[in-house]
Amino acid sequence: MLPGDDRNSVAESLQLVATEAARYLDRLDEARVRPPSLFGGRREPLPEEADGALATLRELIEMADAESTRSAGPRFFHFVMGGGTPAALGADWLAGALDQIALNWVSSPFAMRLEQVALDWLKELFGLPSTWSGVLTTGATTANFTGLAAGRRWWGLRRGIDVEEEGLTALPPVLATEFVHVSATKALAMLGLGRGRVHVLPPEGVEEALRELDGEPAIVLATAGDVNTGACDPLADLADLAERYGAWLHVDGAFGLFAAVSPSTRHLVEGVDRAHSVSVDGHKWLNVPYDCGVAFVHDPGLHYGAFTTSAAYLGGEDGDRPVFGNLAPEMSRRARALPVWATLHAYGRGGYRRMVERHVELAQRLAGQIDAEPRLERLADVPLNVVCFRYRPDGVAEVELDELNRRLGRAVLEDGRVYFGTTVQDSKVAFRPAIVNWRTGSADVDLIVPVVLELAEDVGGA
Repeated sequence: MLPGDDRNSVAESLQLVATEAARYLDRLDEARVRPPSLFGGRREPLPEEADGALATLRELIEMADAESTRSAGPRFFHFVMGGGTPAALGADWLAGALDQIALNWVSSPFAMRLEQVALDWLKELFGLPSTWSGVLTTGATTANFTGLAAGRRWWGLRRGIDVEEEGLTALPPVLATEFVHVSATKALAMLGLGRGRVHVLPPEGVEEALRELDGEPAIVLATAGDVNTGACDPLADLADLAERYGAWLHVDGAFGLFAAVSPSTRHLVEGVDRAHSVSVDGHKWLNVPYDCGVAFVHDPGLHYGAFTTSAAYLGGEDGDRPVFGNLAPEMSRRARALPVWATLHAYGRGGYRRMVERHVELAQRLAGQIDAEPRLERLADVPLNVVCFRYRPDGVAEVELDELNRRLGRAVLEDGRVYFGTTVQDSKVAFRPAIVNWRTGSADVDLIVPVVLELAEDVGGA
């Protein structure tokens, strides 16, 4: 036993947390997204003596109640983050209690089976071929890493190099469109391909770059869901180019891949099934708790070859029993399949279709409110769920607008009634609230414009 605890404290601890978590969630819809901090910056030495689980959890709950960002709530429009659905949250708690090792069938047949089923369901949801391999990851960065690692292996084999065995002796050309996300360039840096070597081009410039390579295999990075605007690259056109010039097409679909769920938005990701690898986040529009991502690869052999390892005590694959630890960077894997399986089982294709369509309608509602307000300027079309705009009152010179919007962005975050930060769109400082939370309704979206206008007066706007 640990000092200060016994086996009874396990049940008592879980009951305490369940009670306080339910209270927290009950107040989530009305709470400010970021409350004033009472504990921020506090430093303290490691305790010498034991307080025990219950006393420690009570202190932690008090800190969390006072300080935590209500990122699971309906007015958190920052970072394109969804909240955990009831089914996903319950399953996530269960995953923590079960503490499964999601490496292979020896470690947990239960976790492996659920991951297989969850991945099959996700492929159905997104319209990806059933023959593709897949794996759950920590998020889109690791999912991009996984897909691009398979692309790196493909490139090496085209050059007669086993990259994983021999290392990099040369570097593949990497072409990216203007929507490329930092998670993809970070993955390239970790893979040794160099984020500074990425050639960023408009989609229409990709063909000329491929033609100039004269048969040299290349990796093309496309995006489904630009973080500022929600726009998607012309995936079908890029798939045509990849096929014509023998390139690897990777699609970063962190949240935009969910356009495939609805007939009204499916055209935005037409052609994604012809890519070679695809990444998506679960903690965005799937609304499972942080952290969760998914990587899909069209060639299971290339996917497995990029990450395979073995040791006598680990065991091996057996028929239809993949070692998911050999399909992603992590071997120490949490059972992320539980919340993914649970939320898909609970709400089905229809539930997610209706949620995506509601969020798209809410984004159009917000866009209409911005267009109707003379002091606000929308900076991009709204094809999906992100609305990009800035504050632009009369009498303020263009050169002063960026600093004014930066001050306003800080005020929005500190105020906490709605929550979204600033970005840069077309060289202009702007806002880009994203609607992905299952709790979000029209009343939450309708707060954005009046809060921005109210705070604009406080920061010196006209």
